[in-house]
Amino acid sequence: MMKKLRHSFEYLSYDDISELDADDAALLQAARKVTERAYAPYSNFRVGAVMRLANGQLVSGTNQENASFPAGICAERTALSAASSLFPGEPVQAIAISYQHPEGNSHQPISPCGICRQSLAEYELRQQQPIRLILGGQSGKVLVIPAATQLLPFSFSAKDME
Repeated sequence: MMKKLRHSFEYLSYDDISELDADDAALLQAARKVTERAYAPYSNFRVGAVMRLANGQLVSGTNQENASFPAGICAERTALSAASSLFPGEPVQAIAISYQHPEGNSHQPISPCGICRQSLAEYELRQQQPIRLILGGQSGKVLVIPAATQLLPFSFSAKDME
């Protein structure tokens, strides 16, 4: 018997960074700043991600492009790799993601790409606690999503390989 089902989730939307609590605002501000360290000579689309770990440490990552497209790596996966290498087993509590596009508009939130959504979802499942996402450009609206897995319903996981 066919059933029509719906999947939805709730998230918070803020007009700007001033409405965030101090910790989230500081994390987003750090992500905005770290975009300057991105290596994006081909797209000139600079992305920065900063994670807050359970031990209070901040770990950042930026997108790293490569002339041999698509050999680059996104900011979110750079930060995840750094966090798991530098602080193995330490849970990620939140990740702020921002971007800078000098030839375009950097005033609205962006969301992780599909590969990053999969990587964040798996990391979240592995640590068995949610990773909050704080998404914003260099100014303007900010979105806060309570858990990374909400961005990728029906994600592929280790359970699917059992």
